[in-house]
Amino acid sequence: MKKIIIGDNIVKSFGEGDEKHNALDGVSIQIDEGEFVSVMGPSGSGKSTLMFALSGMDGLDGGRVAFDGRDLTALKENEYADIRRTSMGFIFQQPTFLKNLNILDNIMLPSMRDNRKNVAEITERARALMKRVGIAELEQRDITQVSGGQLQRAGICRALMSYPQIIFGDEPTGALNSKSAEEIMDILSEINSEGTSVMLVTHDAKIAARTERIMFMRDGKIVSELLLQKFSGTDIDDRMKRVAARMREIGV
Repeated sequence: MKKIIIGDNIVKSFGEGDEKHNALDGVSIQIDEGEFVSVMGPSGSGKSTLMFALSGMDGLDGGRVAFDGRDLTALKENEYADIRRTSMGFIFQQPTFLKNLNILDNIMLPSMRDNRKNVAEITERARALMKRVGIAELEQRDITQVSGGQLQRAGICRALMSYPQIIFGDEPTGALNSKSAEEIMDILSEINSEGTSVMLVTHDAKIAARTERIMFMRDGKIVSELLLQKFSGTDIDDRMKRVAARMREIGV
């Protein structure tokens, strides 16, 4: 299986002097092309820092990261930024949109910066994605006129605009009710089934149980992994029991 991301002995530190600590303490990780993984752990365990390190949103203090065969730690920042913009998609707990733009324009905005002459093509892509995730009728709405779940769907559309090889999600369902969270996971599962790798950071065991591999972090290290099959939509109770058992076993 092709490795889309390889992280080798990653170190990320914060603070100075006696206050310095390693948020990531020699973490090594591999994510396969088309894999759906999640990272769990208590607050401060390093799970979000790991996502930021793998995606190039944060620099490293040690180790290396390779994406699709390229050593990202050897690239200039503008080269790294190009890869993030064209090959990676990002979904956050609280999507950041401009208040003076409607939903459609917010989805299109990052792509417009690179392809000003292809407005019709970009608009078609954005509308197709909005239709796919069930918010086609909201394109002219302001961001204050939609629900949290609808706004997160718009965030998914924006993340998919450049046909990314991997989607990173930092607590993408954390601000949603259970029904909306399940709907967002349905969309991400469908995207993954089409070949896009997905990596989620989450504190929610039910969300993690829908992924196929869970990494558990504590004190800046990956302390355990749990392998599951692709989610079929019918075995969530059994998967939840396995996740809960592993969490008890390792004290996370």
